[in-house]
Amino acid sequence: MTSPAYPIAKPVMPVILVSPDNKWKKSKESDLQTTSVADPHVFEGRNSFLAPSLCHPHIHLDKCFLLYDAKYADLSIEKGDFAEALSLTSQAKARFTREDLERRGSWLIEESIAAGVTCMRAFVEVDSSVWCKCLDAGLMLKEKYRAACEIQICAFAQQPVFSGENAADGRELMEETMQRKAVDVVGSTPYVEADDDLMRRNVDWAIDVAIRHGKHLDLHLDYHLDAGKEPLVYYVIEALRERQWTRLNKDKKIVLGHCTRLTLFTKDQWHDLRNRIADLPISFVGLPTSDLFMMDKPSEGEGGGERVRGTLQIPQMIQQYGFNGAIGVNNVGNAFTPQGSCDPLSIASFGVGIYHAGTKRDAEVLYEMVSTRAKAAIGCGEHNAAGVQEKGKADFVIFNTELSRGGRGRRTLEEIVYGPPGKRVVLFEGYAVSLRTQ
Repeated sequence: MTSPAYPIAKPVMPVILVSPDNKWKKSKESDLQTTSVADPHVFEGRNSFLAPSLCHPHIHLDKCFLLYDAKYADLSIEKGDFAEALSLTSQAKARFTREDLERRGSWLIEESIAAGVTCMRAFVEVDSSVWCKCLDAGLMLKEKYRAACEIQICAFAQQPVFSGENAADGRELMEETMQRKAVDVVGSTPYVEADDDLMRRNVDWAIDVAIRHGKHLDLHLDYHLDAGKEPLVYYVIEALRERQWTRLNKDKKIVLGHCTRLTLFTKDQWHDLRNRIADLPISFVGLPTSDLFMMDKPSEGEGGGERVRGTLQIPQMIQQYGFNGAIGVNNVGNAFTPQGSCDPLSIASFGVGIYHAGTKRDAEVLYEMVSTRAKAAIGCGEHNAAGVQEKGKADFVIFNTELSRGGRGRRTLEEIVYGPPGKRVVLFEGYAVSLRTQ
């Protein structure tokens, strides 16, 4: 079998052996004389393609699948805009129960693992309407699935923490939440505050909390397409430097999600932003299925021809400007994103059209954006351009390429991105955690 054009993934030999210390190697058919395919550390490799396991760098665990649950059948989409999505979700949160949260959360995690996800950052909301209900369910699910997937829990302040009568309660609750060691990330949404000054206070507060408790930081930021409004990302960079993030919280990562305002940048502005970031451990996460559904829906008076959309051009940001970035599912089955699945590879495939990314090199970058780059962005590992390597960590997906059946098959990584195969064996820490047969 010939060597692949790109090292991120590769065709494999008939047998894959995984050692007890979670390292792997490919071997020859003759090895079956001394090993058994019934051994949990021996995997069939014929007609297969090996690639790094997948990652959700940004997914909401508590409000997934609301549109699929009979309990919320009356909360259907009528307008399809951001304000309605917030309203419907607030109404749903008032009905959340522990059983409900665990049931829907299990759907999301199990479907994700079956798709090849072995690492995810899961957002759970913490505020005066749900208190720690979502958080408690998330922490239970983190423990339940720890043998199959590394789950980071992001305690997320979706509601304002400086605007409104419940703001102080929200800040106090988040401070209490950060006392829990199993909580990995501080999450906030500065753009929900009442004015620009309060947005900046939100940023300052979130950074301070993350440093004080030694957590990662994840901000939903600049979620608009208003060219006349100054991007908040500049202030975030200044605040991180003023608070000496790289000295006081040096092992923790910073993720900025959505950031659709940045799609209006010129080349000079992109270069300027990259220079400002410099050594700060900032990654950008684009969320195309949500961004394209939510951004600037035309008014009822429009003829329908003008449909402005915006989602971060992550492949260009990586290849042309040197940023680290990833893409994610964000929401699934709710008013923010009714469409889609839990498969990150479906987003990578969707990205071929969104980003005009059809070359072999583009396919490699798209796959990295839902695997190794996504993991690096959230602190679940380092991005390695060499991809899967023998004697490396045995966290990967074995795609069944159907070559033995004489059908279309997939012989290269770009073909897997163009048309993701359904059959997948998923390994996490050397053990098969899912076998999807179709």
